[in-house]
Amino acid sequence: MKNESVFVYSQDLLGYKFSETHPFNQLRVQLAYELLKDTGCLDDDQIVTPRKATDEEIMLIHDKGYVEAVKKAGEGQLNQEIALNYGLGTEDTPIFPNMHDASSWIVGATLTAVDWVMEGKAKHALSLSGGLHHGFRGKASGFCIYNDSSIAIEYMKQKYNARVLYVDTDAHHGDGVQWAFYDDPDVCTLSIHETGRYLFPGTGSIHEKGAGKGYGFSFNVPVDAFTEDESFLECYEKSLWEVAEFFKPDVIITQNGVDAHYYDPLTHLSVTMKTYTEIPRIAKEVAEKYCGGRWIATGGGGYDIWRVVPRAWSYLWCVMNGQAPSGQIAENWLERWTNESKHPLPRTWEDESGIYKPIPRKDEITSKNRATLEKSLYSIRKSS
Repeated sequence: MKNESVFVYSQDLLGYKFSETHPFNQLRVQLAYELLKDTGCLDDDQIVTPRKATDEEIMLIHDKGYVEAVKKAGEGQLNQEIALNYGLGTEDTPIFPNMHDASSWIVGATLTAVDWVMEGKAKHALSLSGGLHHGFRGKASGFCIYNDSSIAIEYMKQKYNARVLYVDTDAHHGDGVQWAFYDDPDVCTLSIHETGRYLFPGTGSIHEKGAGKGYGFSFNVPVDAFTEDESFLECYEKSLWEVAEFFKPDVIITQNGVDAHYYDPLTHLSVTMKTYTEIPRIAKEVAEKYCGGRWIATGGGGYDIWRVVPRAWSYLWCVMNGQAPSGQIAENWLERWTNESKHPLPRTWEDESGIYKPIPRKDEITSKNRATLEKSLYSIRKSS
């Protein structure tokens, strides 16, 4: 094994761009990549060039008619009414030129990560451009055109005969992946997210447990708005260890959206960088115990692209790679991007204390989240 961890990256992954003002901005991938390079945490021999996914691979999950519609939309040849039926041309998921190719690169990057891990060339692989977990079989949704995580899971099932545990810590429920495998006993999904009472997509309740042969293999832990580090991590750590012990996967794939951070403009949670140092550490430990270390990680949500995403995603790689940066951010990175950022850039890997006022309902929120966790894991605990 040449590298324990590989980082899948090329400029081809930056073409997924809806508009200059859209909140989903893949510049964040470049920002994280450059921060890692400037910090000395990413070596050239750890970088793997992605390939573009084939139409056949994309159609492991997505309908042929939908893929053809995406192609036509990106060429300006799709009727508006038809486009809307496919979730294209909406405020969330506008049409942009060459959107099929741009999306195919992202899927291909995640499949590249899969092959490196499943063929034993690396224990861990990171595909930061991926994690587009809202895409459905025949419809775009929530900034997501093709669902690279779902495609990767089906790909692992068919090519490697793998039992897959999918873990999603994005503030938004991992709906597209859950529904794709809702009746599949060889795929277990776990999503820790902000309650859908206030936030898109409005799903992810504890009662969504799977269907048919897949019943009991879907787990959701919807946490209350304004949840802070301690409670979020308690829900994540306990649920991940118990679900992994129950399911005993061959491989773990994690979606690492970082929009639960207090600074994120689209959500209502209050976690800090502390959470994003712990999430990958625990995932790595679980992978080591249950599946020989096989761990594929993707990006996901994250809409404060300056203050949050570069640090959180860089730290994800560092944990995967056995590193722990702390203290001052690389000065040359700060100098390069300070004038571009809409906010003063943080100068340390850690958040400063007091970035938000104390949450007056902290004890109540913690208690509610514990009750939710207990209900979510009840079926496991009852049978053990």
